[in-house]
Amino acid sequence: MKLFLFLFLFLSFHSMAETDFEKAEKLYKQENYEQAKVLFENYLKINPNSYKTIEYLGDIAGHQKKWDESIKNYKILKQQFPKSANYWYKYGGSLGMKAKSVNKFKALGMIDEIEKSFLTASKLDANHVESRWALVMLYIELPGMLGGSESKAIKYSNELLAISKVDGYLSKGYIDEYFNRYKNAESNYVKAHEIGNSKTTFQKLYNLYLNKLKDRTKANKLKQQFEN
Repeated sequence: MKLFLFLFLFLSFHSMAETDFEKAEKLYKQENYEQAKVLFENYLKINPNSYKTIEYLGDIAGHQKKWDESIKNYKILKQQFPKSANYWYKYGGSLGMKAKSVNKFKALGMIDEIEKSFLTASKLDANHVESRWALVMLYIELPGMLGGSESKAIKYSNELLAISKVDGYLSKGYIDEYFNRYKNAESNYVKAHEIGNSKTTFQKLYNLYLNKLKDRTKANKLKQQFEN
């Protein structure tokens, strides 16, 4: 009888914990991050090896711009799963966002680890789009003396093109736009939009027409075509 009671209580408790996780997932998908965080933290106390929960907590911290928390959670994951490209990417991304929020002197000391994280992710997964995008943006935004280089950015843009035509042309457009080569950027964004015809490809081309080329006629025509 005591054994039966113990098993009943254990299974009930375990079932409740699973329900908390499911509730937390639903809250997360609804972007109710604060309530989801409470449930995920409770679930993690009962299931300390639930790495999916740790990832969710890292994602929530990122949404809330609590970079130290997200770094801590992703560091656990990339150490536990050193061959996971996505965990290296998320770790590097959180470091990068923290670097943008601190003073320049402190940010300088973080650049090597950020670059290493994105490079590791790209090497671990030949088809990892996000890490290649991150490298394109990193090498374009960094000054040359700190490792920034258009040629490096183009290398990863070309890799994106081989993986995903849309991302490849968008990344090439991004590089051209950054260096004020607006007609080249237009050509690449048009190619991306012709293939993807998505909200993202539309927005990139529309913003270029409206804000950089100052061509309201093209912008309005594109908007009408996309909405129809």
